[in-house]
Amino acid sequence: MSEIKKLATREGYGAGLIELGKKRNDLVVLDADLAAATKTGAFKKEFPENFVDCGIAEQNMMSIAAGLASTGKLVFASSFAMFAAGRAFEQVRNSIGYPHLPVKIGATHAGISVGEDGATHQCNEDIALMRTIPGMTIINPADANEAKAAVLAAAEIDGPVYLRFGRLAVPVFNPDDYKIEVGKGVKLVDGTDVAIIATGLLVNEALIAAEQLKNEGISAMVINIHTIKPLDREIVIEAAKKTGVVVVAEEHSVIGGLGSAVCETLAETVPTPVIRIGVEDTFGMSGPAAVLLEKYGLCASNIVAKAKDAVKLKK
Repeated sequence: MSEIKKLATREGYGAGLIELGKKRNDLVVLDADLAAATKTGAFKKEFPENFVDCGIAEQNMMSIAAGLASTGKLVFASSFAMFAAGRAFEQVRNSIGYPHLPVKIGATHAGISVGEDGATHQCNEDIALMRTIPGMTIINPADANEAKAAVLAAAEIDGPVYLRFGRLAVPVFNPDDYKIEVGKGVKLVDGTDVAIIATGLLVNEALIAAEQLKNEGISAMVINIHTIKPLDREIVIEAAKKTGVVVVAEEHSVIGGLGSAVCETLAETVPTPVIRIGVEDTFGMSGPAAVLLEKYGLCASNIVAKAKDAVKLKK
């Protein structure tokens, strides 16, 4: 049996920028003194004239990005999610979101899997923040190939995009030539007993969980939601109607993320029991990523347990 290839989604971000740079001479990539970590360093090496290190000044970087975009440049502004969404929120909202400029925010090191960097850097609130900005598209890739495809797709979107990437290496299950359709969820596994709607690194965990549930006689549907905003309401509603119960899994706070978006959609259309898996109303802590994911229930075993709980709600 061949070994499963693992790469962090931030690796796909760097690869996508290089591919895009070969096609677009109007591309400018900004970074806030984190090029090695965000993987924009490879782009800098290949296209030095199209790269600007803005230093440890994320708010200023977003303002620079807005200025460049207003002159017709395609701009990708890169930093850790905590700084891109948190520290620079005002600039993202007022200078990028309000004028609806084509700035693409490459936010790496999102979620609890940042691990040893601890609670201050484990951004579990960024999706909630970005969802509130009118016109902001949010893409949260599940593997490195989907991340690369997301970069290329984001370049074609008229308006701001928040791209969410992780630090942790995760299994690559999409093909090298994978393409995404922004705003469309992907049904990876069909099922009738429960729908597992997942995003980011929990998509692979959902696939593992579905296989385990199958062995126990439970038919689980698995849906990958790479685009959290705009949400594919049709696939969510279809899944709820077919299975009757939904489990949402995400590496984000249970407040304001994909779980909230799914609940809002179903409450307005086909009221359905929903169990949310995510970081509860708490901060993270320092520790190895794998240990933290297990501790906070962001793993296949907890998805299996919650899916069983969901099925019981139908009886």
